Amino acid sequence: MKKTIKAGFVQTDPAFGEVEENVRIALREIKGLGAELLVLPELFSTGYQFCSMAEAMELAEEVPNGPTTEALLEASASSGTIIVAGILERSGDRLFNSSVLISPHGFVALYRKAHLFWREKNIFTPGDTPFEVFDVGGVKLAMMICFDWYFPEVARTLSLKGAEIICHPSNLVLPHCPAAMITRCLENRVYAITANRAGVEQRREGEPLRFIGQSQIVSPTGEVLYRAPAEGSDSAALEIRPSKARNKAPTRQNDIFKDRRKDLYRL
Repeated sequence: MKKTIKAGFVQTDPAFGEVEENVRIALREIKGLGAELLVLPELFSTGYQFCSMAEAMELAEEVPNGPTTEALLEASASSGTIIVAGILERSGDRLFNSSVLISPHGFVALYRKAHLFWREKNIFTPGDTPFEVFDVGGVKLAMMICFDWYFPEVARTLSLKGAEIICHPSNLVLPHCPAAMITRCLENRVYAITANRAGVEQRREGEPLRFIGQSQIVSPTGEVLYRAPAEGSDSAALEIRPSKARNKAPTRQNDIFKDRRKDLYRL
């Protein structure tokens, strides 16, 4: 198990549909940070506000054989960086809002967003992948995507399965998530890295989407170790200690998992 890991995020302002350029910018940041783990935003390569399923299908890629995943694989191998990135996945005639977990040794895992937000329901199929934890380079990593934060069961399930760092690609427009992720980290005593995007998209008449930025790294004790500005691109990577996420004792007489009253939790 690694004692420390240099981990962080890349916050971008992608241009809708400009996949090659969006990927190029993200890869430049990855190579420049010298981090061991980096999280990229949700749908980082395509942009977010699709006007139709047909439009989304044209931009979607298979995973892991699509060009964006292949570019991330190459970047991971050359930089030694573990990468989690949000990607528009095509699987047959279905579209998924997905994220990939890639190590310098190859493709590790795919996660498909479970909780679709607003008009995403008109484009994507709800995710069908389980909430899993992956041991990569001696660190236990997990993935959730954007609106998954609204459902505490996600972070709790991943934490009960042993996650030390929850990687959270996002395209946040609601203002509450940065504060709410502090609670998610406190109630599970895990790290969370939220990689949000910045900028504005208005591809639907009367429906401007202003993304809130504020990507952040939060500790198991709820400390915001770094938070990006609300506007513009930003990148950060800090040394963190995954073992802190294995300590579930907020006091000498408490353990947040052992103290759960499963005998009283009934619907």
